[in-house]
Amino acid sequence: MKLVPLGDKIVLKQLEAEETTKSGIVLPGQAKEKPQEAEVIAVGPGGNIDGKEVVMQVKVGDKVIYSKYAGTDVELDGEEYIIVKQNDILAIVE
Repeated sequence: MKLVPLGDKIVLKQLEAEETTKSGIVLPGQAKEKPQEAEVIAVGPGGNIDGKEVVMQVKVGDKVIYSKYAGTDVELDGEEYIIVKQNDILAIVE
């Protein structure tokens, strides 16, 4: 199966959380903070959303930082994805 976002929606795959801190302390599974960095898997077409022209500014393969509590978590074929609006993306990581 394949997720195809509509309108200004974007499908993200969250990047793995860090296993150790910068000082070398190994974190147990529960102590890991959910990262806000993800890879773009699919991008909606944009277009006229709520009377405003929306041009999509990200593309498949981009690494992005998104708002902490943004989006909807979805599981498909054993993989976890997050569907967010383009407004919830804060930056592209280059």
